[in-house]
Amino acid sequence: MKKLIVDKKYNGKKLDKFLIDNINNLSYNLFYKTLRKKDIKINGKRTNTNVNVFENDEILVFISDELLKPKISLDIIFEDDNILIINKPYSLEVTGPNSLTTIVNESYNNSDFNYMPCHRIDRNTTGLVLFAKNQISLDILLSKFKNHEIEKHYLALVYGIPKFKYKRNEAYLFKDSKKSHVYISDIYKKGYQKIVTTYNVLKKYDNNSSLLDVEIETGRTHQIRAHLAYLGYPIIGDGKYGKNEINKKFNKHYQMLQSYMLRFNFTTPSGILNYLNGCSFSLENKN
Repeated sequence: MKKLIVDKKYNGKKLDKFLIDNINNLSYNLFYKTLRKKDIKINGKRTNTNVNVFENDEILVFISDELLKPKISLDIIFEDDNILIINKPYSLEVTGPNSLTTIVNESYNNSDFNYMPCHRIDRNTTGLVLFAKNQISLDILLSKFKNHEIEKHYLALVYGIPKFKYKRNEAYLFKDSKKSHVYISDIYKKGYQKIVTTYNVLKKYDNNSSLLDVEIETGRTHQIRAHLAYLGYPIIGDGKYGKNEINKKFNKHYQMLQSYMLRFNFTTPSGILNYLNGCSFSLENKN
């Protein structure tokens, strides 16, 4: 059983929106199956209708953890003795209960070392996640990410046509942990951190959308989604920083954002991972 309390940002929203956002791996199909069986209570009363919920409502969902375990096979892009690169699907956290990390370690069942992700992407962002298969590799890769010696490139389908084909954008980001939301400013304010987001326009479409290659020099929470929206190019399907009318127009229920390439550009000693220097891995050349 899952017990949840509706917070302010979901006041007046539909039950499915609240539950799918707040229960890992709960799909629309599983939600409606649970709803039809009246296995959801709102403030002590069972419901089989996708009603609106309100702040401080108590929601009980009678569903087993087994049903919430993601039923996926690992899409392995690259693997050797030291690293593992996985193509993560939509609606799956990188860490936490029933996460990609859980699936990886259950699949390999390695008692010597739990394979660890070296970076994260959002639950509803798809694409490449890099895992270390031993402690030495983990220490090296965490250092490389910190020193910006590993490039992370994303594909973003946005609404709007950027004026410039290529642009490096600097701004400042504030993370409100209580609201699970970030805010962008052109000028420094107390509590804000500097961010750098660079985009390159790959394609322009007749429906006023564009496909961007996006690279971030700083890896802040929701940076790409919030920064592009601030610039006037919201990611299509993004329910948090995008626009509902645009998402409905394109019939997208999650952000069109994919981590599609990792490139290793080592400038400091790399130990047992030196062989990776100059290598790149992408969803375009997975074979």
